[in-house]
Amino acid sequence: MYKRQPPKTQAALLEAMQEQSVTIAGQNYPLDKPFFVLATQNPIEQEGTYPLPEAQLDRFMFNLKLDYPTYKEEVDVVKMTTSNIKATVNQILNAEQIMAFQELVRKVPVTDNVIEYAVKLVQKTRPKSELAADITNTYIEWGAGPRASQFLILGAKCHALLNQKYSPDIEDIKAIALPILRHRIVRNFKAEAEGITEEDIITKLL
Repeated sequence: MYKRQPPKTQAALLEAMQEQSVTIAGQNYPLDKPFFVLATQNPIEQEGTYPLPEAQLDRFMFNLKLDYPTYKEEVDVVKMTTSNIKATVNQILNAEQIMAFQELVRKVPVTDNVIEYAVKLVQKTRPKSELAADITNTYIEWGAGPRASQFLILGAKCHALLNQKYSPDIEDIKAIALPILRHRIVRNFKAEAEGITEEDIITKLL
């Protein structure tokens, strides 16, 4: 992931993500809750940008890939954005409700075997570790850290609730593994030379 701010300003983004506050002219301002940090990445225009450090990328829970819209979706976009149609936005949740749902997700029970599966999956991404897979040792320079395990469980809890389940299972882990892990593993030169993607490696590990 890349950003257009020079490296010295990356500390400000990191402060918002980690400390949930911003500092301006020496004055600290806590950010109102709930909030989240969203960043976009253009894969074909990186001139004038600076790569985010891996430690900062690790603080993003998901890395979502958006492809081109379908034909029908693009027709709808053009119709909506080239006419005088005024879109209306209806509030669905307020801040208190969002925080209540966030707290609800954390209350969802998880069995030990699901937690162990998530941790083993993450540990399999670490080269030369006890659980490292052959594909890991061959193609990965650096694996995912403990935040990946934490986010796998939180994401699986939410995925389970959205699918009307009282507790997540291994299938919920698998359902959210790609967007949680793809920006947390660093491929080596061999992987890049052979065209092995992060998705290829994660899918194999699953």
